[in-house]
Amino acid sequence: MTHVTLRTEFEDLIDPYAPVGQVGTGFDFTEGPIWHPLDHFLLFSDMPGDVRRRWDARRGVVEVKRPSNKCNGMTYDADLNLIVCEHATSSLIRERPDGRREVLASHFDNQELNSPNDVCVHSSGAIYFSDPWYGRMPVYGVERPRQLGFQGVYRVPPGGGAPKLLVDRYLFEQPNGLCFSPDERILYVNDTVQASIRAFDVTPDGSLANPRVFASGIRSELEPGVPDGMKCDQRGNVWVTAPGGVWVYSPDGGLLGKVRLPELVANLAWGGADFRTLYLTATHSVYAIPTKVGPRHEPYMSGRRGNASPASSTSAPNLNAAEMRIDPQRCAMIIQDMQNDVIMDGGAFAESGAPAHARAQHVVENVRRVAEAARARGVAIIHVWFIVEPGAPGVTLNAPLFEGLVDSKALVRGSWGAAPASGLEPRPGDFVVEKMRMSAWEGTRLETILKATGRDMIINTGAWTNMSVEHTARTGADKGYFMIVPEDCCSTMNADWHNAAINFALQNVSVVTNADTVIKALG
Repeated sequence: MTHVTLRTEFEDLIDPYAPVGQVGTGFDFTEGPIWHPLDHFLLFSDMPGDVRRRWDARRGVVEVKRPSNKCNGMTYDADLNLIVCEHATSSLIRERPDGRREVLASHFDNQELNSPNDVCVHSSGAIYFSDPWYGRMPVYGVERPRQLGFQGVYRVPPGGGAPKLLVDRYLFEQPNGLCFSPDERILYVNDTVQASIRAFDVTPDGSLANPRVFASGIRSELEPGVPDGMKCDQRGNVWVTAPGGVWVYSPDGGLLGKVRLPELVANLAWGGADFRTLYLTATHSVYAIPTKVGPRHEPYMSGRRGNASPASSTSAPNLNAAEMRIDPQRCAMIIQDMQNDVIMDGGAFAESGAPAHARAQHVVENVRRVAEAARARGVAIIHVWFIVEPGAPGVTLNAPLFEGLVDSKALVRGSWGAAPASGLEPRPGDFVVEKMRMSAWEGTRLETILKATGRDMIINTGAWTNMSVEHTARTGADKGYFMIVPEDCCSTMNADWHNAAINFALQNVSVVTNADTVIKALG
């Protein structure tokens, strides 16, 4: 398929013969594409199907949320929380990586919004969104009466609060796609019914001024397509869905060219490792096209999780013992090998002295206290258990520890010995990771959970201090995580072995502290 060059500048943006690759098909009506800058996957919505999906080069297309409240436009904020326009609930939503859901906007003047449709985030943290009433129509939403008598464009302040109407109530018939210029001095908003794009000056307080028509006549009797999704590239050109695919306008409003696709296009977003692949949601399919230009730099593209700095140089938290501060949203707590065979009287390793040292350390109670405080503040709790099947298949006898485990018939799935010590059972919302090695990282899904929940700080607790705890801390430090070891939340066979690990090895790969300091630091 050949794209259409109308001005020579178009070919500086995209090869006129750039291939149109289909990355997925068979959907009802795709929308809302957004690329995750760290984990390198594309999210997109399917409103009639009431489902959200993701695509990456390794796994292809997978379903991630059903029902999805017929979500439409999506983006990320600077902390990589997902911002979602929901048709079925008439709400703008923030979804945290741990699954928590926050309503950012649902009403204006005590009336329900129509159906937030598309959204973009300003570098200040303010969120701008359009509110046509497509989500109150059959198929694309839930048919129901409208409470507002107009279709507006709104701003949610950086710290949250009631949405502010930014435009005259009757300026737009169906405001839809919106995007900022690279310097954020201009906000572009298109209107699907009016087949036009308007430009507004963004004032210092975030409101809009000087409305003017930027482009009009975005319609055709020969090809399907309307103004819907819209993005600005790094040079200030505006890419908008239109008849036949995507039309590209220069900053002065001149039409540069047209990107051709085989289906009606609803939205678009750049992605890929270098943000030089344009992903397009087009009715029943999702397509990808290489481009020579990338997007305007959105706040989320810096790739931050929580309040961290860019991932390439994550800022260190304040972990000085005297004034330790732990951000719960960056933090996970590992409770490792706190199983009956390991630390309790009557367990397979009781003769090692481990139960006596666990009692001396008050390790079960201290771990329980920290876990309770951590859960209450949103810290991810991850139980790591050494589990073997009857007969210990797959356990290599390359070290005395593993030989002893097999000889003692320890930690067998379903046995009392493999169960967690009383008081440390998993709670709803906790994660459980199984292993067959000393380190919590080796052959487990630990890092998958940490990445999925955006955690880069680990409170490392459990048994045994000089083995599992130390191995996990060493590897965690190598991987770039901030490791915190409350020494009274760990135990081993005796005090000498414990102190050797705490006073020497662990000092070089972690912050060594105690339970009370950690609880206080969590706030």
